[in-house]
Amino acid sequence: MSFGLFQREQRSLFGEILDWMLTPLLLLWPLSLALTWFVAQGIASKPFDRALEFNLQALTQFVQAHEGHVSFNLNAQARDLLRADDSDLVYYQVLDSRGTVISGDADFPRPGDDMEPTPGLVQMRDDMVRGDEVRVAYIWLERNDPERLVLMQVAETRGKRSTLAAEIIKGVMVPQFVILPLAVLLVWLALVRGIRPLNELEQRIRARKPDDLSPIEESAIPQEVAPLVSSINDLLTRLKASLTTQRRFLADAAHQLKTPLAGLRMQAELAQRETDPVEIRGSLQQIARSSARATHTVNQLLALARAETTGRTLPSARIDLARLVRGVVQESVPRAMEHGIDLGFEGRDEVPEDCLIEGNPILMQEMVRNLVDNAINYTGRGGVVTARVLLDPFSGVQVLQVEDNGPGIPENERAFVLQPFYRALGTNVDGSGLGLAIVQEIAQQHGATVFMEDAHTERGLRAVVRFTPKNPPRSQE
Repeated sequence: MSFGLFQREQRSLFGEILDWMLTPLLLLWPLSLALTWFVAQGIASKPFDRALEFNLQALTQFVQAHEGHVSFNLNAQARDLLRADDSDLVYYQVLDSRGTVISGDADFPRPGDDMEPTPGLVQMRDDMVRGDEVRVAYIWLERNDPERLVLMQVAETRGKRSTLAAEIIKGVMVPQFVILPLAVLLVWLALVRGIRPLNELEQRIRARKPDDLSPIEESAIPQEVAPLVSSINDLLTRLKASLTTQRRFLADAAHQLKTPLAGLRMQAELAQRETDPVEIRGSLQQIARSSARATHTVNQLLALARAETTGRTLPSARIDLARLVRGVVQESVPRAMEHGIDLGFEGRDEVPEDCLIEGNPILMQEMVRNLVDNAINYTGRGGVVTARVLLDPFSGVQVLQVEDNGPGIPENERAFVLQPFYRALGTNVDGSGLGLAIVQEIAQQHGATVFMEDAHTERGLRAVVRFTPKNPPRSQE
């Protein structure tokens, strides 16, 4: 057993609780014995003090005063009273008002100067007589002359008192020597019984299979451990979601890379068999297109994996949505020009400080880039793509819109295009079907909603991302 006074390298809940329960008990036990000793001294003194006072009162009857002369005449019965105790010695003394010893022991100590004489009142004090500790009872007597007080003292050694006090201490200590070990044992047994549910919980967790990520049953656990088990269940839920995401990523990657890799292999085999330079050049061009498609697919898969699994752990910052979108549009202008598309940005130059969005700049930039790239890919030559940022300065709501005049998406398919690898029918554009899925995942992590609607033109699509601030800005007067 270890006590709280000592430090351990590894903390034990059982040992720490046991320490905090037993250490006060063991420290208070000597204090209890000391207090019992002082109480026993007082209890033992009371009956003997009363007997000593009775003897003093009895002896005062033999003090006589006649014509200014004080006398003390003991009879045989009074002498027997002074010698009746075999275990303790009894001393007495009678002094007249001048301090002359009338009778008794001449070396008997007198009361201190601070003791104010009070006639007729018996007083008690502790003193020393001939090297022995004594208990003294004394009284000032008036004998026909209030100006001349007679002092009478009776003292008794403390043998009987010490013997009685020792017996009281023994009567208290002996049961405590038996009760203390029994109390320690009962505390230990109670703690073992109380901590048993934790041991059972440990066994249940150890008995789980490595692939069992189901929540731990919370009905049979102590109330104090419920928050811990709830946190573990939350961790298991997040771990299960992470593993599911990883499995889905691996399956999707294998499925999406199978076709372009097979095409690369086939085109390479055809190029090896061809002797015509024109056919070889065509095969190499097809290999280049397949490798570009595979590269794009891999990049999209990595972006989706990063958005699904690491978005909550990446550093967060306050983002100016207008400045971010304008930067992405500027980067995409060369690509839009290659496709003969008019790409532009509408909105204010910067967002007010109170309306900045809290999020991860890398993921937010990835989301905007996917929306713009998706619009460029599906808008034909001569088309128009516009990215705009709208802001309500009172509510702090910000809306990102990327609008094009391409073929659009049928209304009954708009909910499906946000899922991974889904592509609307009737499009001849190369792609992996991951762009809008990435947008959806990043938007959810930033508390935003994504939906599709018709553009203002005769045809086309408008992708909308609506951001709701956690702390709306203060109204401006």
